[in-house]
Amino acid sequence: MQPTLHFDGPVWRPPYEATSQLVQVTAGCTWHRCRFCTLYGKQKFRMSPMSEIEEDLKVVHAFQPRVHRIFLTGANPFVLTTNRLTDIALLIRKYVGEGHPTIGCFSRITDIRNKTVEELQQLHHLGFDYLTIGVESGDSETLTRVNKGYMSEDIVEQCRKLEKADIHYHFFYLVGLGGHGNGERNALRSAGVFNQLHPVSIGFLSLTLFPESQLYQEFQEGKFEEATEHERFDEMITLIEHLHIQTHILGRTVSNPVPFTGSLPHDRVSLLQELRDAKAELSEKQLRSYRDSIESL
Repeated sequence: MQPTLHFDGPVWRPPYEATSQLVQVTAGCTWHRCRFCTLYGKQKFRMSPMSEIEEDLKVVHAFQPRVHRIFLTGANPFVLTTNRLTDIALLIRKYVGEGHPTIGCFSRITDIRNKTVEELQQLHHLGFDYLTIGVESGDSETLTRVNKGYMSEDIVEQCRKLEKADIHYHFFYLVGLGGHGNGERNALRSAGVFNQLHPVSIGFLSLTLFPESQLYQEFQEGKFEEATEHERFDEMITLIEHLHIQTHILGRTVSNPVPFTGSLPHDRVSLLQELRDAKAELSEKQLRSYRDSIESL
């Protein structure tokens, strides 16, 4: 019988971690209160026992002893204490250290808050780099409305700590999260926050409401009005127009009816033209039909 790795419930990883070895260290989310999120269902947060993590790393070593990168699964494994993350990193070095792997994972902004710059430097020395953070927005009004659990100033403060520790990071931005009529405000304020930082990439997702989410229920009750599909194009255009940093723009997910990628500032003009052309060519009805056809992210 082939040995198998331990995975509980849904497992998500960013597109750019496609070639990384996945290892579960947590399952579920510690926050689990974002009004729009359905990624982890009703799954409760769980820490994998160190013995279970070690078993999995033994399996990885048996089949792939020279791993170049490990991605720790779970909604926000970076919430673990520095000591526990250190122990995990040392186990990774023990079993697959020949490949000098770096270690990535999802993180909430609040997970960074609990770590000092010195602790972050220690984790970076052990291989932690290129974290993925679903900030969703840089607009405090939007963040409060959807109950993200932090404000725009927290994004700046905590990501600057990562930068001091030489830990790179990616952002995800959720288009349409502000609702109908609020896209421009959301984009402009988010650009103001992101321009103070140095994310390696900004991934664009587009809000897709599923019945299990609290925001869907609010939509049904008339308490939340979705942004139109054309509004979403305007929001993306506004954000890209006002970003003045070097970063990669990633928009190739199922939630985007028109996939796009590029680098700023080099590809700004072509990205903007691509989005403007798509908005002109595709009707609201066509775009809405696509959105309604999405069964899962």
